[in-house]
Amino acid sequence: MTTPPTTTPTTTTTNTTTAETGGPPLDRGELAATLGRVRAFTEALARPLAPEDQVVQTMPDVSPTKWHLAHTSWFFETFVLPSADPAYEAFDPAYATLFNSYYNGVGEQWPRPRRGLLSRPTVAEILGYRRHVDDALERLLASGPEAAVRSVAPIIELGINHEEQHQELLLTDCKHVLGSNPLLPTYRETAVPTSSAAPALRWVDFDEGPRAIGHDDRRAFAFDNERPRHEQLLRPFALASRPATCGEWLAFIDDGGYDRPELWLADGWTFKNEAGWRAPLHWHERDGDWVVFTLGGPRPLDLDAPVAHVSLYEADAFASWSDARLPAEAELETAALAVIDASGGPAAALAAANLVERDALHPSAAWSADDEAPAGLHRVLGDVWEWTSSPYAPYPGFRPFAGALGEYNGKFMCNQLVLRGGSCLTSARHLRPTYRNFFYPKDRWQMTGVRLARDPR
Repeated sequence: MTTPPTTTPTTTTTNTTTAETGGPPLDRGELAATLGRVRAFTEALARPLAPEDQVVQTMPDVSPTKWHLAHTSWFFETFVLPSADPAYEAFDPAYATLFNSYYNGVGEQWPRPRRGLLSRPTVAEILGYRRHVDDALERLLASGPEAAVRSVAPIIELGINHEEQHQELLLTDCKHVLGSNPLLPTYRETAVPTSSAAPALRWVDFDEGPRAIGHDDRRAFAFDNERPRHEQLLRPFALASRPATCGEWLAFIDDGGYDRPELWLADGWTFKNEAGWRAPLHWHERDGDWVVFTLGGPRPLDLDAPVAHVSLYEADAFASWSDARLPAEAELETAALAVIDASGGPAAALAAANLVERDALHPSAAWSADDEAPAGLHRVLGDVWEWTSSPYAPYPGFRPFAGALGEYNGKFMCNQLVLRGGSCLTSARHLRPTYRNFFYPKDRWQMTGVRLARDPR
């Protein structure tokens, strides 16, 4: 079992603009401890893999495991250490290009589709790179000048959250690598999942009215794309009481769902046909039975588990087949806030969710009774990221992070859709009801699923 870092649903370090340093007192010890736990967990996630596993890139969207290990260190080496410690010496100047993801403001990048061609530096050398960066961060937080530490503390917090994002990507990328191997090798053994019948799908109604959407606590961390908090008017709507299950998706397949053009968006129909999709990613039909590949190895398809690894195109076709629609992101944020309120707060809601701390690494098919579902909703947090119909676009008054860090989110606000709610691979420390994930409509290598919505009948 891989032990995740100790979780805290919200953080209390200063905000991510270096000009604002008048927040709560800087707790160097707490920041160093959180940084150490998160950095150690990244390496723990990579430990079950052989070096040969860590260099493979199965498609342009997937990065090799060792690249994730290096890039998360590059972030601190690029944005924190040179400004806070003038005596800092880079581990290898060539890494500035090799492990720069997309930050044009700080230099060139090695092409993303060619990351799998980098047999060198070796995994061992990259682990040495991590030690070098970690040692420098430890010295800085232990004895660096107060003004220097205070100036970079918000960026360290951003780097911690950035690394948590890459932990989830590391797992889904690794799953794609292993799932593309005809041997379907196991990442590592996981507990045999328990299963119970999924509750009947019900509809939970929400009234019309203005809703405050977005993050507004200046004392707690949030990404720039979660701000500013603003008001949206929502029409009456209803949400499915739970995510769609594999059994429901199998019924969609059996009813010709992948062969009926009237269900599909035009781009989706074209892409599906070109890609040859007949089922969600990681589903395999063997002698008339379906097997699903998991990080714990191949398993018989559990019809009661939430369906995962579907694209926006597939999710939208399934919604049309179901005589429903995909929810807007503000509707799912409203639902998440209702669940948190009914649960007694964020800590209780996150503790009950299937997140990476549960160590299942797969959507759970063990359901609670309907009367135990907070606000009448199952699994709004955890299990699978839920596609929305909302384009990933700036909120009114959006301001990106200053300088090169402004490239973190803002420049991707085009042609992508928002997902909400976290997955079984998301850290509880990392997840908030305002969190906006985003992917292209064709993407399905992430742990992405569906919750249906509909308008009043």
